[in-house]
Amino acid sequence: MHHDTSLIDIIAVGLALAFVLGALANKLKFSPLVGYLVAGVLVGPFTPGFVADQHLAMQLSELGVMLLMFGVGLHFSLDDLMEVKAIAVPGAIVQIAVATLLGWGLAWYMGWTPLEGFVFGLALSVASTVVLLRAMEDRRMLDTSKGRIAVGWLIVEDLVMVLALVLLPALAGALGQGDAATATTGESTGVIIAKAIGFTLLQVVAFVAVMLIVGRRVIPWVLEKVAATGSRELFTLSVLAIALGVAFGSAKLFGVSFALGAFFAGMLLNESELSHKAANDSLPLRDAFAVLFFVSVGMLFDPSIVMKYPLHVLATFLIIVVGKSLAAFAIVRAFGHPRDTALTISASLAQIGEFSFILAGLGWQLKILPQVGHDMILAGALLSIVANPFLFAWLDRRTRAAEAEQAKPVEEPLPGPPLIANDHAIVIGYGRVGSALAQVLKDRGIPVVIIDDNKEHVERAHAAGISGIRGSAAADAVLAEAQPGKAKIAVLAIPQPLEAGEAIAKLRALNPELTVLARAHSDAEVKHLLEHGADGAVLAERELAFSLAEMVMATPPYRALRPGAPPPPTVDTPAMR
Repeated sequence: MHHDTSLIDIIAVGLALAFVLGALANKLKFSPLVGYLVAGVLVGPFTPGFVADQHLAMQLSELGVMLLMFGVGLHFSLDDLMEVKAIAVPGAIVQIAVATLLGWGLAWYMGWTPLEGFVFGLALSVASTVVLLRAMEDRRMLDTSKGRIAVGWLIVEDLVMVLALVLLPALAGALGQGDAATATTGESTGVIIAKAIGFTLLQVVAFVAVMLIVGRRVIPWVLEKVAATGSRELFTLSVLAIALGVAFGSAKLFGVSFALGAFFAGMLLNESELSHKAANDSLPLRDAFAVLFFVSVGMLFDPSIVMKYPLHVLATFLIIVVGKSLAAFAIVRAFGHPRDTALTISASLAQIGEFSFILAGLGWQLKILPQVGHDMILAGALLSIVANPFLFAWLDRRTRAAEAEQAKPVEEPLPGPPLIANDHAIVIGYGRVGSALAQVLKDRGIPVVIIDDNKEHVERAHAAGISGIRGSAAADAVLAEAQPGKAKIAVLAIPQPLEAGEAIAKLRALNPELTVLARAHSDAEVKHLLEHGADGAVLAERELAFSLAEMVMATPPYRALRPGAPPPPTVDTPAMR
């Protein structure tokens, strides 16, 4: 019996190859994005062997774009932007203008139209969120002024790209180019452009108004009602239905892009108290489709571009790594910030990623970006993402040399309680379990240092008088800052066993005498954590059963069955009265 398995083929082969090559890239200290893109190249039509269905790949990439944009909106922080708006807003806009102008210049040299040059340059102007945040987190910079400026700068870039995705189809149609071309009406080009952009902006304003008036109330209300059912499956489904439903509705009812709809859905969910749960529950599917998005982008890339146009690819790479960086450096210095801050911002922005791919894909679909331009953008992205760790390695060496010379850190993290690094307890994770544990230890006079990758959690720890470090517990620099060599015990209160296992192995290597305890949710997780070096693992459900059994045996009907039973626990429930 014949089955059409094109969709299964692309998902199975694409994800398998992406996993292998992503893991290899990670092992080599590159971003996994490099591996995902190369996986796409291998299953694409420009390389021998298995060739996936490009039409299906494009549809899967659209889903990936929607979920990526939903994630951007879900983590959008106006407060973070306002904190550094004085430099991030003008800095990002000027840097985008410089990079776009440089790209336009290269396109003009190649004989492209002004619109093609504009799209090409714009795609080279925006950095990858994934690459930048990972570099910042690995170096403990997210809570420093450097990190806050970089993240704020990135938020402005993302907002500009969202606007570009909305306006490009209208601009292409107004200029009579590509698939979006409109019939000649005899009006001047300026009038046509103004009308097209004006109509698009009206659609956007109508959509935004509906989302702010109706969506802001309805979406959080729906989430709360679904959360009240206690069904995790329904909650996850509701989050995805909102993300994709708003994106689809925005396109069909208001004519705006899927990307803008998904971004607004995420942004409104961010205002809900359940935003963190929504982010965590939707993360696996967002990650899976994001990987398929990068694979589909790789499928459209013709590697022969490097041989056909080597100098043009080199020029594209230099615009991204040198042109953008010099512009950012000059802007940051012009605002009076120190050289080290300027260098950090420059290195952070010296790459391009997901928004560049989205923009290049849209330009290619609208036929306002030639295939050669699309391939040059992808080649520049691959080369810049590969080069970025080397830029940061050079910057790290320079920073260490400066610190050694001055005998003091270049920059301190955000203010908080002083780090007590002697006979302390390290608590990894400051969620419901970790925060309660840290407070109990603090109340009993034990010095506590918490590690959490959530900014709000760290700020909450600081407010409670507990030292906090922001970052992934699996990152070497983050663990080193907690000084496990001087600690007595470490407790991993995070529900992610893979990250916990990696952190346990590193803690054990840093301090073999350290007592390490962990949290688990299954016998398999207990085994995994013990194999990675934990001294003990608490199975949450089993401990809950024991505690409930103790309470049952302490109630009057059963106390007589326990000779010498302790007095009942101090829990105010009707059964205890």
